[in-house]
Amino acid sequence: MLETLSLWLHSTMTGKVLLTALISMLPVVELRGGLPAGVALGLPIPLSFAASLLGNMLPVPFVILFARPVFQWVRAHIPALGSFVTKLETRAYAKSKNVKKYETWGLLIFVAIPLPGTGAWTGALIASVLNMRLKRAVPVIFLGVIIAGSIMTVLTYGVSVLL
Repeated sequence: MLETLSLWLHSTMTGKVLLTALISMLPVVELRGGLPAGVALGLPIPLSFAASLLGNMLPVPFVILFARPVFQWVRAHIPALGSFVTKLETRAYAKSKNVKKYETWGLLIFVAIPLPGTGAWTGALIASVLNMRLKRAVPVIFLGVIIAGSIMTVLTYGVSVLL
């Protein structure tokens, strides 16, 4: 059965789009890895971009809404992971200084720069620890992911792809 699923994911257009979106959902990989993976699977760049964008954005509202309650629950019920959760929050606070200073523009720039440690997941975590409202944070993160995806497309495939 696993072989059949793998064959379907790699041989059909729908499977390739789904696999690209799933790769882009991963916290560290995000769109920066999903976009080239989709193209490597044989998807056209615009379709790979769209699948990566949607995959990268799908977890964002859930991270914003549930990160803090989940952190509190983990501290209360799994004390062994408390230091890990504290480390995540500390990193988010450390990265949130410019976001705090420049508010939505800071969040946009933070998410838009396609470097390790930036992106939609960390931007959503920062929005969560700063108590940003969902309706304010999600559009900014979405625009940041579009910018990051455009930068990745140009860096990976060149300007000729956009023309």
